Amino acid sequence: MTVVAVLADPPRPGHALSRLAETSPLSESEAADLAEAMLGDTLRAVERSGGELLVNYCPDDLLPDPAVDPDESAEDALHRIAEDALESPEEARFEVQVGSSLSARAGNTVTHLLRDEGVQSAAVLRGDAPFVLRSTIDSAAMKLRTNDVVLGPSTDGRVYFAGFKTALDFDGAFVAPELETLVDCANDADADVGFLPMQPTVRTGADLATLVSTIRSRWQAGRVVPERTAEFVVDNGLTVVGDAADELRVVRD
Repeated sequence: MTVVAVLADPPRPGHALSRLAETSPLSESEAADLAEAMLGDTLRAVERSGGELLVNYCPDDLLPDPAVDPDESAEDALHRIAEDALESPEEARFEVQVGSSLSARAGNTVTHLLRDEGVQSAAVLRGDAPFVLRSTIDSAAMKLRTNDVVLGPSTDGRVYFAGFKTALDFDGAFVAPELETLVDCANDADADVGFLPMQPTVRTGADLATLVSTIRSRWQAGRVVPERTAEFVVDNGLTVVGDAADELRVVRD
């Protein structure tokens, strides 16, 4: 069984998806609401899969000021989201992230799971990849049987999923472009690398256009969509239009 650590920050205005609020019609509050919706869909996908869900969160004392809420701790916020999204929230594990950078936090988590807990494989999953489904997680677990590392490529050189059967030197492993950097780290360790299909992540207005267009097209075609993320798109009247240069932008109905 693969332990899937979802890297999660509390979705607070001014902190969650801050670049999205700067490059799209969404306000800081709306960007935080979208972050919460996507995180809920991500947690639900892992729960439905054959993997074990670990919510790996950043504690309040390591969060910047915009992410701190005096009325609700980071841990309480993430427990609330999990209780709303999961059928059996009591089965999810919650552990604090350790490290000053993404590379350190992800690397410490994976190394601890593989070396200290002795799990067969461990993965980190970003909470802003709402199109990850149960089948995505299960496919990654299958690929980890024959590969040391399995990566899920995303837009702008990012990865939405990184699974490992062996611990690497994670120092700087998630520095942009994440996909190339992680492959370099795997090559340094003579580790075989497998890949999942590309899926979008959401950080900027351009990413939001891809998300909205994909959700609306899948919905119209009668295909599966991430429930909470799709509700956010519809409730906020988000659609996509193209200009004369074929550039896409998000507008409201």
